[in-house]
Amino acid sequence: MTKTLRFLLVLYLLALLFASCAPKPSFESQLQQAVAATVAALPTQTPYSTLEIHSLPTLLNLSGLFCEYQFCIGHPPEIAFFDVSAQRDPVTPSNYTQGLMAAYNTNLFIELIWQHAPGTSDPKFLLDLILEGEMDELTGKMDVMLIREMNVLYSAISTTTTDILPYGGTAAWTCGDRVFAWKVYTPIEDQAIILFEEAIQRFRCSTN
Repeated sequence: MTKTLRFLLVLYLLALLFASCAPKPSFESQLQQAVAATVAALPTQTPYSTLEIHSLPTLLNLSGLFCEYQFCIGHPPEIAFFDVSAQRDPVTPSNYTQGLMAAYNTNLFIELIWQHAPGTSDPKFLLDLILEGEMDELTGKMDVMLIREMNVLYSAISTTTTDILPYGGTAAWTCGDRVFAWKVYTPIEDQAIILFEEAIQRFRCSTN
């Protein structure tokens, strides 16, 4: 780990430590604060010219597989999901009924949330929750798909959350008695849909 990455990690952990001293926030405010802190840890001075061409195919490789809380989902092998809820409050980490995960490096930011919602067939409420207010904007049309009996919504997005990752995509779907939402920020337009298609194809939960 480089000195820069170590420094950014320390800043991020300090932000989580100070945030934990405040009154326990709602899931929505927890989500917003966690995303803000995580994205703030990304370098802001990295120009696009530093992106190495040979690294891009690796970025689209989702051979990594996260399996926890009775579901699995694909992700690029060079980054790993961490439990944002547990970082903020070790007493109430993510669990089967509710969770907040993130994974990032300088070229990519992925966020994954879920909630227990028995009988819910429309996942749009969680897609609305994962979007960052005025900073994330849906672009293009909302695609509605049925993937292995899961109702899936997907849309490309643009974001002003971070200058180095202006593009992205977001999705939400139902699986059993839970609703999941996923979001990615990328440096390259149209990269998000490739990442999502591979991630959802490798997604499994206890009932599908």
